[in-house]
Amino acid sequence: MKEPCVYILASRYRGTLYIGVTSNLITRISEHRLDIRDGFTKMHGVHLLVWYEPQSEMSLAIAREKQLKNWHRDWKIAMIERENPDWMDLYPQIAGEV
Repeated sequence: MKEPCVYILASRYRGTLYIGVTSNLITRISEHRLDIRDGFTKMHGVHLLVWYEPQSEMSLAIAREKQLKNWHRDWKIAMIERENPDWMDLYPQIAGEV
C-alpha cells in the first residue's frame, strides 16, 4: 500500500490517539506495532490503526495531518466513529492478515 496516507492510531477504545503521515502505511504501522523507534507511540502503547485516509500527493497528506492535529479531541473521535464505530484494529485488513 505505497501511497501518501494520514492515519490515526489508538491505545484502546477512545484511548490515547496518535496522528501520523506516511508514504507506506503497512510498513509504518508495522514499525509502530513492533516499537522499532522510541517515541510517543512506544511510550504510550499506541498500536491500533483505527482510521486512515489515502491522499493523492504527499503534500496533501501532510496538510491533512496538520489539520487533524489542530482539531479538538472530540472531533477526532467523532470522525473515527463515523467510519469505525467499534474502533476495530484495521491493520490486519490492510496487511492481508484477514
